[in-house]
Amino acid sequence: MAGTVLVERTARVHATVERLRPLIARLPEWTQWSPWEDLDPDLTRDYSGEPGEVGSAYTWSGNRKAGAGAMRITAVDPDGVGIHLDFTRPFRSSNELRFVLEPEGDATRVTWRMETPKKLYTRFVNLDKLIGGDFEKGLRKLTQVAEAP
Repeated sequence: MAGTVLVERTARVHATVERLRPLIARLPEWTQWSPWEDLDPDLTRDYSGEPGEVGSAYTWSGNRKAGAGAMRITAVDPDGVGIHLDFTRPFRSSNELRFVLEPEGDATRVTWRMETPKKLYTRFVNLDKLIGGDFEKGLRKLTQVAEAP
């Protein structure tokens, strides 16, 4: 879309969609693989709703690096998971995340996509450079968790 910025990264994971989906949809599972877990050892987390179900949510508040915000599951379906993400600190931002899960033989192609409205700051900040590396780190960690015996 012309009014949005898209950031996405993809990894091939030797695990089934059925193994991967709950690691993404069940927000408490993110502590195992999120690229941001090591930003604040004292991060405050609060979960609500039935983990892995549409409407379940996670809020966090942490230091300057971790910031604060909320995620809510908007879709859990055969080909992926949708998440609405709001940052409240250090800046305000509303984003749509989608994890697309595509079976490929004995593996799954996982695409982590974030779409956010174009705003003034996106003219001066390259979101792909800012967040793309985090997505890559998260996909590497997700791969490690999903491929573990």
